[in-house]
Amino acid sequence: MAEEKSVPALVWSKERHTPKRQVLSVERIVEVSIGIADSEGLDALSMRRVATDLRSGTTSLYRYVTGRDELLELMIDTARAAAAPEPLTGAWRTDLADVARGQRTALLRHPWLGSVLASRPALGPNSLRQMDHALAAVGAATEDITLASDVVSLVFDYVIGVVSRELAEQEAQRRTGMTEEQWRSSVSPYIHRIVESGAYPQFARRVIEAEDHGFDHSFEFGLACLLDGIATRVGHQPPDSDGRGR
Repeated sequence: MAEEKSVPALVWSKERHTPKRQVLSVERIVEVSIGIADSEGLDALSMRRVATDLRSGTTSLYRYVTGRDELLELMIDTARAAAAPEPLTGAWRTDLADVARGQRTALLRHPWLGSVLASRPALGPNSLRQMDHALAAVGAATEDITLASDVVSLVFDYVIGVVSRELAEQEAQRRTGMTEEQWRSSVSPYIHRIVESGAYPQFARRVIEAEDHGFDHSFEFGLACLLDGIATRVGHQPPDSDGRGR
């Protein structure tokens, strides 16, 4: 019978090591690591790079964290701590919308966060607190915990998807050195030719007649549509004109 691979202990279940001569701290290591990831992306993050920025030996870091994976878990939880959830009002649409907006804020503040949260769930205390809060928000609409879990996952998937587009635009601006307005100006002659050709009438209407909305408007529009669909699924009436559920 093949031997089972030993599973490393989660960072949250381990007793934190505190050296007698505490030159560094876990908090400081995580802070510097988040700074690197925020400005340069996760590809730039390594134990050696963190040690360099801390002016410390790489070996010293391993007295506090066992490696990059454990460090990433700590980074995720610290990043999520900054987005403290709004107190629940008991109005599930309002509360769930606040959850979505808080998640968007965190993902925009830390561009690397969405990619790691899109895989396995984070299990740190701040992440669990936010999950519990989101489930409680949906709990005002349904007592079915499976349905509530599906709703929370759906909302978070929506946020990750929308924010990824927003971050992609930021990356395009960084890569090309052009703002969105400058890019539009550069392709304007081509678009005019397309419109004048008459080959794509609906696209032409989009260019000529439609309003261009920013990311904030698009996010809120999509969120409202999503909440309308959730309301139907959980058996609630559509929202009143003020956007709140009846």
